[in-house]
Amino acid sequence: MQKNPELELALNFIEKTDRNLFITGKAGTGKTTFLHQIKKDSLKRMVIVAPTGVAAINAKGVTIHSFFQMPFGPILPNQIANTNQQRKFSKTKIDIIKSLDLVIIDEISMVRADLLDGIDQVMRRYKNRNKVFGGAQVLMIGDLQQLAPVVRPNEWSLLQQHYNTVYFFSSKAFQEADVVSIELKHIYRQKNENFIKVLNEIRNDNLSEDSAKILNERYDPNFSPTKDDGYITLTTHNNRANLINDSELNKLKTISAFFKADISGKFNENAFPNSERLELKIGAQVMFIKNDSSPDKRYYNGKIGIVTDVSTENVTVQCANEIDEIVTEKETWDNVNYSINEETKEIKEDVIGSFSQIPLRLAWAITIHKSQGLTFEKAIIDAEASFAHGQTYVALSRCTSLEGLVLKTPITSSAIINDRTVSVFNESVEENHPDESILNDSEKYFQLNLISELFDYQPFLYPTTRLIDVFYKNRTSIKGDVIDHLQTIKDDGVVALMKVSNGFKNQLAQIAEDNVLPENSSQIEERFAKALDYFITQTKGNILKPLNAIEFSTDNKAVKKDFSKQFDSLQEKLLEKLFALQKMTNGFKVQEYLEVRAKAVLQKTAPTAKKKKLSSKRDPLLALKLRELRDEIRVAASIPAFQIFTQETLYAMCDSLPRTEKELLEITGMGKTRVSKYGEEILEVINTYCKENGINKLNKQKKEDKKPTKQITFELFKSGLSVKDIAKERSLTVGTIESHLASYIPSGDVDILELIDIKKYKKIIKAIEETEFKNLTELKEKVDKSFTFMELRMVLLSMEN
Repeated sequence: MQKNPELELALNFIEKTDRNLFITGKAGTGKTTFLHQIKKDSLKRMVIVAPTGVAAINAKGVTIHSFFQMPFGPILPNQIANTNQQRKFSKTKIDIIKSLDLVIIDEISMVRADLLDGIDQVMRRYKNRNKVFGGAQVLMIGDLQQLAPVVRPNEWSLLQQHYNTVYFFSSKAFQEADVVSIELKHIYRQKNENFIKVLNEIRNDNLSEDSAKILNERYDPNFSPTKDDGYITLTTHNNRANLINDSELNKLKTISAFFKADISGKFNENAFPNSERLELKIGAQVMFIKNDSSPDKRYYNGKIGIVTDVSTENVTVQCANEIDEIVTEKETWDNVNYSINEETKEIKEDVIGSFSQIPLRLAWAITIHKSQGLTFEKAIIDAEASFAHGQTYVALSRCTSLEGLVLKTPITSSAIINDRTVSVFNESVEENHPDESILNDSEKYFQLNLISELFDYQPFLYPTTRLIDVFYKNRTSIKGDVIDHLQTIKDDGVVALMKVSNGFKNQLAQIAEDNVLPENSSQIEERFAKALDYFITQTKGNILKPLNAIEFSTDNKAVKKDFSKQFDSLQEKLLEKLFALQKMTNGFKVQEYLEVRAKAVLQKTAPTAKKKKLSSKRDPLLALKLRELRDEIRVAASIPAFQIFTQETLYAMCDSLPRTEKELLEITGMGKTRVSKYGEEILEVINTYCKENGINKLNKQKKEDKKPTKQITFELFKSGLSVKDIAKERSLTVGTIESHLASYIPSGDVDILELIDIKKYKKIIKAIEETEFKNLTELKEKVDKSFTFMELRMVLLSMEN
């Protein structure tokens, strides 16, 4: 591809910055070639979308509605964010969106303002709610002086309340996106300066008398080409094109040959690139509608020729001024979908359907709409019935020269329909063309933005505050250790780190050197390394640790769903953040960070949220008792707690309630050695708990025990029964009954002296006052061996009263 300054600048903006781009240019300036070059060379993770099925197939991408799962019809502001009109996104689609660096939108001139805002809503929803397009870079390619968006009157009556025009540049997202606009200037299609001047004047709706005279010299209403001339008629309406093609085909006396397309997988009928049942005859004028996929490159999209022979498998075509005929076989168009390669984590294109057909179409005539993107050496223009913005310009600009152009009707100002709002916007594009200095500044700020993004904790704020809000609104139905940890996460973690992050961002901007990129600055490298250590430590200590300590249960399904959703979101963001921080310890480099950022989203770490969250059947009391048992064993055996059982194993036991050694062996982390050493004591704690709470072998609560078990014990005690009598009555141990009653000591409902005689009580009080200890286990080790754990616990509880 021939190099030119505008193309080079556009390519550099894509690769070196995060600026959103609008790439435009007159017909024939290489916009489509530019797109394919980016797709081939760029290292960024990207998807390509287009507004129509045919445009998407030509761009080797997917339709906007398909990829972003948009509803058809008008899309109102916040409609997607606030409703469930979208089909549910798959995990793969969400991962792709979250890991995207670049979204390319081809044929942007046909994209309505509300559709671009819909893309913004989806990107914010799944990527970053606080940034336009979710923080992804968006490249929009197209020529606004060509075909415009389609909007019905009833749709515009809704949309005009929100938008000044139907065009994409009136969208709220575009206005917020700080878009850099670059116009490609070099015209590859036409070489004649007079013709280029004429086209520019039509494009800008200011056709001069001189240019009109030059153009209308090509007017010849009686022109009738011979079959070997290779002219194609461009007309405004589909029925006109079909009428001409059918009429010319019927004039041929040769036998019709029919070619049936081979269609496999998913391929929408509206996106078929050719007829499913193609009729051709020897002598028919045809146009190639695909570039030759063979190494010979014998034909291109838009090349005209005459059918000279047909067989069951191929069609032979003779093109004007060429000696060799072209034997044409079926070509294949692929319908692609995006997925993620599990090994490399790269976004890959999956072929989900294919359409194979002879790449020829009858070409005595074609609609102007279908001609967009094509190039013809000889064309007859019938633009008398132009009804839409840009049609005349599109038709004329398909031609490579004035000499190959014939007008069926004169071109007058009435045939040139241009939207003034488009012209005004294009003028602003020309006036604000970026230069190298803007590119350099954008590259520096891109790198600073990436560093700031790594240390950005703003996305943590919403799920954290939402969790706190859910708790306070439903505190009566929520059980567990929740709010203190959430406040720690918010105040000491998220908010504190947001302040530090903002200060660090400002500091980097001040020290960034004019001529040195941040990734090459030794000063920034030093600050980056220190910041990394700080943020890793603070994130682990003030977010990860309290988040892992949260225990939560509720019988309210709606509350549980809301809480769990935000909890999972917070945990997911935390895993991504820690992954990225810990992978950047070798220093900051742009390409390395982009790869790490994508992998952070795509890592398949098993979520711990559901392990740490109390299910509705898990009681924190059992977890507490198992921890106490583990603590006693740890002290007695002088070994670390995790060698007895881990926190993960503890929660697994609370969930499944193993009642036998066989069931205990099935718990993750409880092997034969651990079961043989500690299984008996663990099972005693669990069986006691099940007995106290009326839980049978099937782990189902007995319906008759509607009162809390400790309340039943308390009521029996107040009726005059002794601890031993209650234990016998309820088939529970004395220790369990004492534990029930101990919980009523702090409130004064049970007097300590009803459970311990006064002499022993005074001895324990004195021992406690004379002993330094951190916990109950340490106290037990330091005082008289005759004092039991329960007695010490009850006295401590009485001292809280």
